[in-house]
Amino acid sequence: MKVAEIKEMSTAELQELIQTEKANYSQMLLNHAVSPLENNSQIKAARRNIARLMTVLRQRELNK
Repeated sequence: MKVAEIKEMSTAELQELIQTEKANYSQMLLNHAVSPLENNSQIKAARRNIARLMTVLRQRELNK
């Protein structure tokens, strides 16, 4: 997901998406601990996506 797409979302949508992505990330880590994932870069991509979402949310908080 690109930053331009994220900025178009409402704050409520962002918060909901962050919760969803965090849940997916923790599930991915659990699955990886039990049996290794085929593509380890998915974990890194998920973590970076969460960071992007949280950065945009924080920028909105500071601009108010």
